[in-house]
Amino acid sequence: MPTLTDTDLKEIKDLITSGLSRLDTEITEIKIGQERLSGQIMTLDEKVSGTNKRLDIIESRVNSLTGWLIGILLAFVGGLLGILGKIAFFPNP
Repeated sequence: MPTLTDTDLKEIKDLITSGLSRLDTEITEIKIGQERLSGQIMTLDEKVSGTNKRLDIIESRVNSLTGWLIGILLAFVGGLLGILGKIAFFPNP
């Protein structure tokens, strides 16, 4: 079995050091990407909360319009039943 020399050990040390430095730069890039994603998530949260407020306003408008529509339909049906009742129970002589 061949013996290890100082140059072999230096080469191994250089390989490990270069690998660690590459790993360190990759970790830094991942942290930068994570910060960007965190900022984008915050922006999306603000947009979603704004959309929820708008939907609540639209829902209240639709509910009020539905009430008006039901009232108008009930008045119309009541009027038709009144006319049919007059014709059915009190015909012209």
